[in-house]
Amino acid sequence: MAVFDFEYYTELVLFVLMAALEVFAFVDAVLRPAAGFTAAGKLSKPAWLLILALAMVTCVAFQSPMSILGLLGIVAAGVYLADVRPAVAAITRR
Repeated sequence: MAVFDFEYYTELVLFVLMAALEVFAFVDAVLRPAAGFTAAGKLSKPAWLLILALAMVTCVAFQSPMSILGLLGIVAAGVYLADVRPAVAAITRR
């Protein structure tokens, strides 16, 4: 029984972290100016909002961080936070 409890709580923690990461990325994308995305040479703001919204929807719908859609959502949020966000922030600071 303890093994199943450990697995349940581990997956619950991963789900909460995944959801928080995706919500943070989406809110950050909403707050960034649209001109910064194209000036940085990245996908447009509506494209990133769509990608991150789909990541959040699949996160809530499937509630499994270890599914293929859950992993794709984490990758999408990670790419936004690691690549797009710094590039847009550098453009808008000037």
